[in-house]
Amino acid sequence: MVEQRKSRPNAGARRLAERISTKRAKVGIIGLGYVGLPLACLFAEKGFTVVGFDVDQGKTTRLNAGRSYIRHIPGRRIAPLVKSGQLKASTDFRGLKAMDCIIICVPTPLSKQREPDLSYVADTAAEIGKHLKAGQLVVLESSTYPGTTDEVVRPALETKALKSGRDFYLAYSPEREDPGNETYGTAAIPKVVGGDGETALSLALALYDAAVVKTVPASSPATAEAVKLTENIFRSVNIALVNELKVIFDAMGIDVWEVIDAAKTKPFGFMPFYPGPGLGGHCIPIDPFYLTWKAREFGITTRFIELAGEINTLMPHYVVSKLSEALNARAAKALKGAHILIIGLAYKKNVDDMRESPALTLIELLEAQGAKVDYHDPIITQIKPSREHPHLAGRRSKALSDATLKRADAVLIVTDHDVIDFKRIGKLASLVVDTRNTMARAGWRGRNVVKA
Repeated sequence: MVEQRKSRPNAGARRLAERISTKRAKVGIIGLGYVGLPLACLFAEKGFTVVGFDVDQGKTTRLNAGRSYIRHIPGRRIAPLVKSGQLKASTDFRGLKAMDCIIICVPTPLSKQREPDLSYVADTAAEIGKHLKAGQLVVLESSTYPGTTDEVVRPALETKALKSGRDFYLAYSPEREDPGNETYGTAAIPKVVGGDGETALSLALALYDAAVVKTVPASSPATAEAVKLTENIFRSVNIALVNELKVIFDAMGIDVWEVIDAAKTKPFGFMPFYPGPGLGGHCIPIDPFYLTWKAREFGITTRFIELAGEINTLMPHYVVSKLSEALNARAAKALKGAHILIIGLAYKKNVDDMRESPALTLIELLEAQGAKVDYHDPIITQIKPSREHPHLAGRRSKALSDATLKRADAVLIVTDHDVIDFKRIGKLASLVVDTRNTMARAGWRGRNVVKA
């Protein structure tokens, strides 16, 4: 266990602790996306005055009008917080000076070379450094490799006049958001916290204890950073395993979904994971590569993690192969020139989040082989700009009319939103390629369905 750096609470720390305990502390949250916005709402609901900072003026304008831009965080949650003055948004980062606690929730994507891109974290830390004052607590929540808080954030904040643990306080607490999860919202998920010294840890624990069900102290920021990666690598590896089993069992004529449903009846020693068309979201497709990159600094090759990433990355190619085979076998038709209708653009059901969605990769792969591709998603009606797929921006969801379904040579189910009538799809489509076992769960057993 890493020994916690000793630090005795000074007058500034005691004053901040008292402001947190009485909820007079002002909380600034930088980055108002899928992590920052629910966190801002939560602290405001718990009685803190919250200012959300973002470079996107469209977001701040909507929030200050009491409106939302994320589907599972409705305007009816935001509006009363804005009206009461508990929550407001700003693009003016000079307002950071007035905050007692500052939480960083900015993206940490991968570069084209699949290496960590910490530019958002570095730029944000530099911006905070311009306005930092003694007595403030700064917490990084963005997913990253172990060492980021110490190696990237702290140097950007420290000056000759201000030192971490003496003048300001620095911590890391990994976000654990699961967009659309109706059982475990932000308040119901325990928070792991690692502080740069005992005082920073104590202050960060006090802040999160005021908002979430439970806090879990870690011995250092690096340990807390490792916790986040471990959680998502665990999921990535197990999803890769069932994806590989899917391919093997399919060759044997065995339904992997039936196998998993039977296996999960064992009350010990098994946890169900499910295959799919590829990984999506910000964490699972990205976090493992943060650790593999950092491990190279220590001369360690992460073969197991990289193999899982390779298997998951290849899943969209497997889906295209199955689709091509099904078209040829069922309709004597080549993929080139075929009209494909993709159902679902979001990376998971019932959310409007398309980050790293395999649907975007599938569109590109299919069109590269000459297919004509449309998509239907009642939640994401237009493709937003993205770093990886900029040329797809602006495309609009196709209405799911009878004519659209009948005209498609194949319907490819990528995301199984509850609002979609999949039985109707089964009745009208000549061929349905299902990557989520959606048709079986909907009770449709037609011969026009192929699982992929």
